[in-house]
Amino acid sequence: MALSNVALEVRQGEVLGLIGPNGSGKTTLLNIMSGVLAADAGKIQLGASDVSAWPSHRRARAGIARTFQNLRLFGRLSVRQNVGAALASSQASQGLPRNEDDLLELVGLAEYGDRKAESLSYAHQRRLELARALGLGPTFLLLDEPSAGMGEGETKDLAATVREVVDRFGCGVLCVDHDMQLIAGISDRICVLQQGRVIATGAPNEVRVNPAVIDAYLGAAWSDTEEENQS
Repeated sequence: MALSNVALEVRQGEVLGLIGPNGSGKTTLLNIMSGVLAADAGKIQLGASDVSAWPSHRRARAGIARTFQNLRLFGRLSVRQNVGAALASSQASQGLPRNEDDLLELVGLAEYGDRKAESLSYAHQRRLELARALGLGPTFLLLDEPSAGMGEGETKDLAATVREVVDRFGCGVLCVDHDMQLIAGISDRICVLQQGRVIATGAPNEVRVNPAVIDAYLGAAWSDTEEENQS
């Protein structure tokens, strides 16, 4: 089974990191939460509402926005038009900016508004996907490999942007990424999947030393390195 008895809670005002080996079910979980895929069983709840039967566009308008592992931009539209499409699709705000230029400034793309999306570097296209998701005014933001294609400095800037969104606007973020420095740096809690099951959930320092997580994903070398860095 792609997912089996997976239960997790994403809270407003926090980042929940989601990690695990390739094929553990991370993207499948995001697809089910956002309505891209339908679950065979179980329930997706947004606040007091059971949204399990809602189509993806209704979930997005209700406050669940996402980015994709494989970019889904409108390549021939301008950067500003990509964000405008999201703004036109939702009246929610969560206190987030409600115009294109302010959102582009928030993600570090203010100077690229008139460029075609397809002309941006891969890393900047990742940032544009984030800006477009924020244009929906989400209560919860699902990020699938947001740092893919980014260098170390770009990843640090992205982490700062995500934390700003959480701390200033109170969004809840579920972030999938293989960059453990990013996940450990921005997450309030981390959930670990293996073969479609949750094997651990807790604070980054707790997950880092969990024997099941070390064995399934992190490896002893990474755990030892992190312990040295914190000493």
